Amino acid sequence: MTDCPAPLNIMTQRGPTVLWNDSATPSELSESISYGAVGATCNPVIALAAIRADLSRWSARLAELAAERPTATESELGWRVIEEVSLDAAHLLEPAFDHYHGRNGRLSMQTDPRLARDAAKLVAQAEHFSSLARNIIVKIPATAVGLAAIEEATYRGVSVNVTVSFTVAQAVAAGEAIARGLRRREAAGGDTATMGPVVTIMVGRLDDWLKTVYERRQLCFDPGYLEWAGIAVAKRAYGEFQARGLRPRLLIAAYRNALQWTEFVGGDLVLSPPFAWQKRFQASGLDPLPRIDAPVSPPILEALARLPEFREAYAADGLTPAEFDTFGATRRTLRQFLSADEELDQIVRDILIPAP
Repeated sequence: MTDCPAPLNIMTQRGPTVLWNDSATPSELSESISYGAVGATCNPVIALAAIRADLSRWSARLAELAAERPTATESELGWRVIEEVSLDAAHLLEPAFDHYHGRNGRLSMQTDPRLARDAAKLVAQAEHFSSLARNIIVKIPATAVGLAAIEEATYRGVSVNVTVSFTVAQAVAAGEAIARGLRRREAAGGDTATMGPVVTIMVGRLDDWLKTVYERRQLCFDPGYLEWAGIAVAKRAYGEFQARGLRPRLLIAAYRNALQWTEFVGGDLVLSPPFAWQKRFQASGLDPLPRIDAPVSPPILEALARLPEFREAYAADGLTPAEFDTFGATRRTLRQFLSADEELDQIVRDILIPAP
């Protein structure tokens, strides 16, 4: 009896939906590539996990860097290690980058969240990251400042992965910012053929926020409906991208349930589950049939619409760019990324000045 391909392998062989790994740990990425993954991501939280997974190696490297750069701050040393973690992962993805002519095979590096209020600094760091390897894609947040940085970085030839994005309005605004950057670059004679921009929707983080709001508002409807909120938003955004002819693909991230996989199969988009979820999907025995065009049930949408925050997330004009920054899921996520920066600083500090 021959072995049948596992679910993720089937998905990546059948149609346009592709798999990226939401981890830069080499062992996890290598196994994910065996499932058909053609991309990966890194951010302060993910980099921390990769460093902790091989702490002896990275502790030694941090000690070397500290000796080489005696005036460097803890943050500067930590971010140098993030670059090296990212480049290890990017190397593993080079075959896919060549195969897909730049559309896939990319490693996402995230701009420092401490720069989130300064578009010029975000663009400068994006250009620096993009220069480190030919298959780097750079994460910039879908905030009011981030939109300006997204357009400018795209114009300068950086492939952007829009992050800290939870709503249809954010996705559309970011997609349009990328489109403006691409048009400006083409008008100036720059090449865009091998650029591979994507716009992320962090579906699970939206669900997390709406569950918090559900409790705060003391609502009462089937709590299982809350598992569909991010799915509904992402499907709506996918439809908007198709209708508007926006070039970037959507990327689905921040997984909390299997529906956030099965409901998107068949779309020309990127699925980027954490490695632990990929292993669950591989072992599930589910047949990932195309469901991107299957609508979310009207009773579910009606129940979710009792949450003003869902209505804001679901409508294409539900938030203005100024309101992106104050949306609850945005503030929560930026705070978590900033906390990861602080944790990385602490790791560096413990190496530089060990406890007595």
